[in-house]
Amino acid sequence: MTAQKFIIPFEKLTIEDVSEVGGKNASLGEMIQALTKKGIKIPSGYAITATGYKFFLSKTKLGEYIKKELVNLREGNLDKLAEVSKKIQERFLQTPFPKEIEDSIGDAHKIFEKKYGNNSDCAVRSSATAEDLPTASFAGEHETYLNVRGVEEILYSVKKAMASLFTPRAISYRIEKKFDHLAVFLSVGVQKMVRSDLASSGVMFTLDTESGFPNVVIISGSWGLGEMIVQGKVTPDEFMVFKKTLGQKKASGLAKFLKKDEFVPIIKKKLGSKLQKMIYQSQEGTKVIETKKEERNKFVLTDEEILTLSKWGVAIEKHYSEKNKRWTPMDLEWAKDGNDGALHIVQARPETVHSQKDFAKVTEYIKKGGGKKLLAGASVGAKIATGVVNIIKDPKQINKFNQGEILVTTITDPDWGPIMKLASAIVTDKGGRTSHAAIVARELGIPAVVGAGNATTVLKTGDKVTVDTTGSDGVVYEGESDFKIIEHDVRKIPKPKTHIMMNIASPEIAFEKSFLPNKGVGLAREEFIIESEVGIHPMALVNFAKLDPKTKDKIEEKTVGYTDKIKFYIDTLSFGIAQIAVAFYPNPVILRFSDFKTNEYRQLIGGEIYEPLEENPMIGWRGASRYYDDGFLPAFQLEVEAVKKVRHEMGLKNLMVMIPFCRTPEEGKKVIDIIEKSGLSRERGLKIYVMCEIPSNILLADRFLDIFDGMSIGSNDLLQLTLGIDRDGSEKVAKIANENNEAVKKLIKEVIEICKKRRKYIGICGQAPSDYPEFAAFLVKCGIDSISLNPDVLVTTTIAIYNAEHK
Repeated sequence: MTAQKFIIPFEKLTIEDVSEVGGKNASLGEMIQALTKKGIKIPSGYAITATGYKFFLSKTKLGEYIKKELVNLREGNLDKLAEVSKKIQERFLQTPFPKEIEDSIGDAHKIFEKKYGNNSDCAVRSSATAEDLPTASFAGEHETYLNVRGVEEILYSVKKAMASLFTPRAISYRIEKKFDHLAVFLSVGVQKMVRSDLASSGVMFTLDTESGFPNVVIISGSWGLGEMIVQGKVTPDEFMVFKKTLGQKKASGLAKFLKKDEFVPIIKKKLGSKLQKMIYQSQEGTKVIETKKEERNKFVLTDEEILTLSKWGVAIEKHYSEKNKRWTPMDLEWAKDGNDGALHIVQARPETVHSQKDFAKVTEYIKKGGGKKLLAGASVGAKIATGVVNIIKDPKQINKFNQGEILVTTITDPDWGPIMKLASAIVTDKGGRTSHAAIVARELGIPAVVGAGNATTVLKTGDKVTVDTTGSDGVVYEGESDFKIIEHDVRKIPKPKTHIMMNIASPEIAFEKSFLPNKGVGLAREEFIIESEVGIHPMALVNFAKLDPKTKDKIEEKTVGYTDKIKFYIDTLSFGIAQIAVAFYPNPVILRFSDFKTNEYRQLIGGEIYEPLEENPMIGWRGASRYYDDGFLPAFQLEVEAVKKVRHEMGLKNLMVMIPFCRTPEEGKKVIDIIEKSGLSRERGLKIYVMCEIPSNILLADRFLDIFDGMSIGSNDLLQLTLGIDRDGSEKVAKIANENNEAVKKLIKEVIEICKKRRKYIGICGQAPSDYPEFAAFLVKCGIDSISLNPDVLVTTTIAIYNAEHK
């Protein structure tokens, strides 16, 4: 047996060597060979092979001992499992390596130290030969040792890594996946460490981990070594990048006015709390310390670094997809070296949940009613579950946990695997969307609310609750709510000639809903973004320096990480808008500029300072009349800047805009003048539409169409203003009529005819087609271009529209 069989340098490995060195090591070798020439930095090292592992077990009779101990072990026999695991691991550590293996590792490490220097810091990672197969994720099942130095410590850490193949969780995982214990072999990688303890590190996925949406890169990052994120012990920063315009050059006309000649498609930046970080001990090993306030309030990556990592992620995904002849989204780990500032990819494995999914099959969860909202956190899984809370603080308490209960705990790690498999949902105090709890919940197909902060104190064992992760946040509600599950096969849904579009309020659901059959978004609302993500009146941000101390403090709390409050508003608004535009790209997304009424704006921080009290806000200071008024013009200009950022900087030219509640053509001209003077030009394919929701829009339709590119009917307001029914008012009046009223339909028919005659766009984005299938049929008969529907009724109404077309 030669040394070459026991040790292989990463540079000589490819993905074909999985059976010898496992998924992690083979992938590192594959990337070093194929991708370093493209500028991707990957730290090198060497692998102790599965052949070496087998030789160790055979030569020392360790294999026979393990087989004897495992022969009677069955799934679920947890007490026996712990006992057997302890005995096997102890025997591993007590058994000396054969001289052949010890010498091979010693020789390989001499070469390693010649390259990187004496006593170089290493990461020692296990790499099981069945690990990271497309249908089975062993991620986190085996151990990693960081900042290991010198050949003696390397030998000991390699042996500990091999022994980790027989931890209780690893044994349990193999039993569940029906892997033969002695047919899974362990390779161990020894890799030069990146000094991310002096900078930052994290994980990167080349798809949206919640929905499986393929066109984005998701990056999470925290200060220090990456184990804190992988173990879910910190809430990291989150970044999202759109693949389709990443690396694309801007048009020459745009490049003149903007700093970079490439698009910057960063469509989300969310600051995490990052309360702790893992760093080196003085000599070897690691320790966890608290982060400083300035670290918590600062992003761990610059925009340039976010784009670099994203380009690398796309290149790695492309390489593996071509190699496998199918889409292969990747789960990557990255690290930034604090000494030289260089970024590195330190791990790569195929993503194992959504890569197996049939995206033509769409499942929707719809909750009916519900109790009081108890808490919220990051949403994982887009599902609903009900059940009884069981607060478990230690995985050894598994005997206290029953099948179907809702697991509530502080944080999880791989030791929690057996309990998590019994749970109907998971709620944790700590962790983010890439934490252990989130990854396992996705694999198990159950909802999870992670990083809820105070779940273990707010909830009590025995509480009946509903866990709902279908929205922008994961929410836990009091009591067990009714909900229904609807399954669709998109391939079987007929395609009407009328364009079916969608109404989207929340960016967080856009990716998931994009899989429904659609031709884009007929109404993207800004209000949800402003209310949920900003929460501050835009004029209070414009005039921040002049505010009273109490209001300033409230704003500072909401804008952590931003000294420039105007930039906070533009960024936050543009990120939300961009996520909707990305979800439906390249189909058009029609964004309605803000249409809050004065009473709604007053609810935002600082709102009372800038908003009058109105008797009837529905017909008060709203829509277009705000945009050119000195009391709101600076705020509207920020909305225009956000749209510019999305179209010009991110490259999302499918984004169009729409003016709501425009009472006269003169108002329309004023607003368009502001938009165009701000640098948004129709010469670059921008369409500016107007909401058709006031009778004057129809009576003067030709004049409105002289200045706008088309109309979208707002049936809710058109109903109230045609029949004098306040839709926020008395039930006694509201029941008189709905959009099927003859007067309303007459106006709608008329405006459709005018738009068709003028060859201008005419659609509808109001509630009526979602509520009344017969109204949708009426619109089809009138020849409307598009009908924009609420996602929950899109499939049923699409079928009704198709049937109406074929009568």
